[in-house]
Amino acid sequence: MNARSEEDVSFLDWMQGIQVGMEVVLERFLPAADQIPQRLHQAMRYTTLDGGKRIRPLLVYAAGELFAAPHALIARAAAAVEMIHVYSLVHDDMPCMDDDALRRGKPTVHVKYDEATALLVGDALQAQAFAVLSTIDDERDTARQMTMLGLLAQAAGSGGMCGGQAIDLASVGMRLSLTELEQMHRLKTGALLRASVLLGAGAGQLLSPAQSAALHSYADAIGLAFQVVDDILDATADSATLGKTAGKDAADNKPTYVSLLGLSQSQALAQKLCADAHAALEQFAAPARRLHELADLIVQRKA
Repeated sequence: MNARSEEDVSFLDWMQGIQVGMEVVLERFLPAADQIPQRLHQAMRYTTLDGGKRIRPLLVYAAGELFAAPHALIARAAAAVEMIHVYSLVHDDMPCMDDDALRRGKPTVHVKYDEATALLVGDALQAQAFAVLSTIDDERDTARQMTMLGLLAQAAGSGGMCGGQAIDLASVGMRLSLTELEQMHRLKTGALLRASVLLGAGAGQLLSPAQSAALHSYADAIGLAFQVVDDILDATADSATLGKTAGKDAADNKPTYVSLLGLSQSQALAQKLCADAHAALEQFAAPARRLHELADLIVQRKA
């Protein structure tokens, strides 16, 4: 029986294949549970494995396949970006941040273990992400991986995710303008989503300026759309559906798209950003199919 061509594989099958494959990849790249210090490694595996939609790895794979990147390098980039994302969730849930007890449908790390362990889990996952991405499978990839390491570091640091989180914490109880809210989320949420797209593409062929600009536009649109939808779901879905505490933003008096624009305008904004993402991919035509489908998934998701 002949293997099905890419065109014959449905989006659902493609997505589930990568989600299942990421469990294998992450299992391989995480320290073993019985390796000293066992409690720390067990907690790292507890929070990273068997959970989440793996949106960021999916973006890495979609962009990497578009630019014919080596599979081994795509896998490393996808694992690294997911580890950074998971570390951010562990720290975000701690009492000194958002103080949440539920994540991905199970107790958060500081609840399951303790606060000190949760802090160390985040620190260790961040270090492990860069260790994974810096390991060379093919010497021809060395220059590419150096560029990718810089890209991931920038997205994760004070000019990206951490900076956005700092603004978020400083904005509790404040009414931000739409421009200020967008700036916060371009850093807090959008930076790592953008890095996912660019890491996947960067693992492949050298991009032209036009291709790079198109991917930046696409990533910026889905990055904001992701947060708009998160705010909508926080206001409309229940905790069982979300796998985390619903209504937390309103309870904590945080500025959101829903609190600023209202529900209907926030929904309209999400649809506009989705259309912007699709428009940004026009030059790539049919080969960008998976990136188109992921834009729709981000906006249409229910959790």
